[in-house]
Amino acid sequence: MLVHSKIDFSKKVIDWDGFGFNYVETAQTVDYTQDPQDYGGFSILSPEKREEILQLVFGEEGLRPNTVKMFLDPFQQQESQLNEPGAGNLDQRNYDHEITTKWMRYFVKEGFRLTEQQGRPFEVITTLYGPPPFMTSQKLMRGRDLNPVYKEELAKYMTAWVRYLRDEEHLPVKYISIHNEGEDYSRWPEDGSHGNIGTGHDYNLYWTPEAVADFLPLLRQVLDANGCEEIGVTPGETSNWTRFSHWGYAGEIADNPEAVKALGLITSHGFSGGMMAQKWYGDHRSAGADQLRALRPELHSWVTSTSWSKMDAEFVYQIYENIYCAKNNSIIPWAGIQRPPKWVGGDPNPGNAIQVMEDGSYEVRDGYYYYKQVCPVGQAGMYAAKTYSTNTSCCAIAFASNGTSNPDCFILVNTSDEEARFDLSVLHGSSRYQVTRTAPGEHGVNLENAVLTDGKLLYTAPANSVTTFVAK
Repeated sequence: MLVHSKIDFSKKVIDWDGFGFNYVETAQTVDYTQDPQDYGGFSILSPEKREEILQLVFGEEGLRPNTVKMFLDPFQQQESQLNEPGAGNLDQRNYDHEITTKWMRYFVKEGFRLTEQQGRPFEVITTLYGPPPFMTSQKLMRGRDLNPVYKEELAKYMTAWVRYLRDEEHLPVKYISIHNEGEDYSRWPEDGSHGNIGTGHDYNLYWTPEAVADFLPLLRQVLDANGCEEIGVTPGETSNWTRFSHWGYAGEIADNPEAVKALGLITSHGFSGGMMAQKWYGDHRSAGADQLRALRPELHSWVTSTSWSKMDAEFVYQIYENIYCAKNNSIIPWAGIQRPPKWVGGDPNPGNAIQVMEDGSYEVRDGYYYYKQVCPVGQAGMYAAKTYSTNTSCCAIAFASNGTSNPDCFILVNTSDEEARFDLSVLHGSSRYQVTRTAPGEHGVNLENAVLTDGKLLYTAPANSVTTFVAK
């Protein structure tokens, strides 16, 4: 099939904060002393294999992400260790931030070290996975409802964590997010009588749109009262951008001036189920972010979890949609490293970059190579440039240098089962590009340099392929 496509590096679509990565450690266990869950698997790897994976992700020849997501689990405070009332009364001795987070912190600290050595930007967003059980009305692990008595204590729980990461671990924490898919009320029984933990779900708390809008200013107040003025607050992470707008989250925030003022970043997950799954999923839309940016135009928007699909070209196509349709400034896929037996019932999103085996070995999967077509070349400080393609099975993603040391680049994606012949026009770009491709049977294969004549190129993309062109 013939596809007409155009890239214009002079036309900015959106500023770019870089791609990201997510190491998940404690996500489901109800008793860490009896079941010390490490979903990322570093705990069973040798030091040599850990270093190999760190290089695969953060090394000069690796993925080179600019953003990292860290979870705040429910195990870091006991009911007997409460703070005095008042936003500024926070005693760090009331918390144990270390026992349940060893390998996640190790991964991120080493990643930051490697990234800093390369002189590249690195930012951490941390997300409340769920509150300690005593803070819920049900008084149990994964209790559905926050007990209003503990609203301020929960804000302190989150603030203590970011202070620890910043002051003790010396990590560049930029944002704190208040929930992880906390909009999905269907994960509990209708009466909220039990937590439904151990049935495949991870930690959570149910957050109504009104609860999110109410909590944002409080968290901002507690952060400021404890010397964390530079930490931005996000509205939490709905499962997808359809829910963020259609289920009322953006609207409730927009109607609350203090909530709008408290925002530091717009966030959601980017899972999409297509039209047949519209009831529970939806499309990659910017409606909610647009509503908030109308009030705060400077706000950036991040996807903080999204599916690896089948670890194929469709995965990269969804990256295109999250940038060009949902207007996001960063994308962090779900759990890039997975140890499958540690997810009860099997992870509903089993794609990943690297899989850890129970014998202490690991496998670099197709997802890694498809992600590597975009992650290293779309660096923070660049901007996404204007593109179009005349077939919806195909797309083009482009990142302009924008004054950084990173060269212009573009990525051609063909998700169809047949080859696509791109009739390509490139405006305000280079005449020569280094070319790599990932497709079935090909992992980051180096092709001959592409030479454009008067900004024109004919390129045949194999089925289910992603091809990256980096200006020389």
